Amino acid sequence: MLVQKFGGTSVKSIARIKNVASIAARAAAEEPVVMVVSAMGDTTDYLMKIARQTSLQPNRRELDALLATGEQISIALVAMALNELGARAISLTGAQIGITTESVHTAARIVDIKTDRILGYLKDGFIVVAAGFQGATKDGDVTTLGRGGSDTTAVALAAAVEADACDIYTDVNGVYTADPNIVSTARLLKEISYEEMLEMARVGAQVLHPRAVELARKHHIKVRVRNTFNPEHEGTILLGAEEMEIYRPVGGVTIDRDQARLAILKVPDRPGVAGDVFGALAERRVSVDMIIQAFHQDGSVNDITFTVRRGDLDTARLALEDVESRIGAQGIIADRDVAKLSIVGAGLMDQPDIAARMFTALGRAGINIKMISTSDIRISCAISDGDAERAVKLVHDLFHLDDEQEF
Repeated sequence: MLVQKFGGTSVKSIARIKNVASIAARAAAEEPVVMVVSAMGDTTDYLMKIARQTSLQPNRRELDALLATGEQISIALVAMALNELGARAISLTGAQIGITTESVHTAARIVDIKTDRILGYLKDGFIVVAAGFQGATKDGDVTTLGRGGSDTTAVALAAAVEADACDIYTDVNGVYTADPNIVSTARLLKEISYEEMLEMARVGAQVLHPRAVELARKHHIKVRVRNTFNPEHEGTILLGAEEMEIYRPVGGVTIDRDQARLAILKVPDRPGVAGDVFGALAERRVSVDMIIQAFHQDGSVNDITFTVRRGDLDTARLALEDVESRIGAQGIIADRDVAKLSIVGAGLMDQPDIAARMFTALGRAGINIKMISTSDIRISCAISDGDAERAVKLVHDLFHLDDEQEF
């Protein structure tokens, strides 16, 4: 059994819808196929725009009911295209499939998938065209899964129906060592570990969403990233680190330009204060990334600095303003001129000189580092947005990522 996911660019027009239908029909000649389809092109953005024209703060339940219609249009059209090719196909919304989610509108998580209906249609020879990005609460209210929801739907369905593989179709041949639109010498990776892909997805790679990668790793789903417009290409396969034939200290470099920086100053150094600060952000559903706490000489106060998505900056600032006087802090600073540069590699932990080489090269190029954070297989630093593309090219060259040989 095979699950295929096609994103918005893959179904942006009727010609493209016919193209993905032909890809699925060919695959279905050999094995049962479940297709997961996103809304056409910029449909979701358009629906969000008209919602905000109607209401400054749209009710989240009604917003989900609106946004879910984008996928309903595309799955019906894809099913029509498949039937026109002589295949048997049926479209199903998230609720019709039996995808049950939390009662959290616009950012729900899947809690259960009933597979009886899908497996029944597959047994009868149908291609099931499933709506990505959506589900329903136990009470039947429509929910959406938030950013990367269709990727998550595809991997979750693959796990639920015990598919042999999950192919994520996009508009590039797979996962590259850097964004090929920025770095012309970026190299296509034949394979990448779940762990590396998860970090790359978290720090700016747009190919897969972190939630989908995490699900794939948890359930050991064979995920392949492939090109809708070059379907014969094998793409990139995700593997467990123990299955990799070889891995390099640095496997890829990413840049995330959707970043901003906030600092709340002179926060009293006492237990519970950090919980108050980040609790206020959590209440407003603001996700925080890089965090630095800097102490002052007298030891009684700290400055807490962190990054958020640029679109969340105003909401985050309001959250800090609400908590500032309550905890006795003394000021808030915001910085929109931020991009996050990251290197990822399963071998980073074994190469202590990597960080020094990266930071030295950036310094020699006159690129200032504003913040630094690390994990076992990732090093990230915040730099000015204006230096973003130059920094990516510099680091890609520094670690010879265009070369297939280890360095």
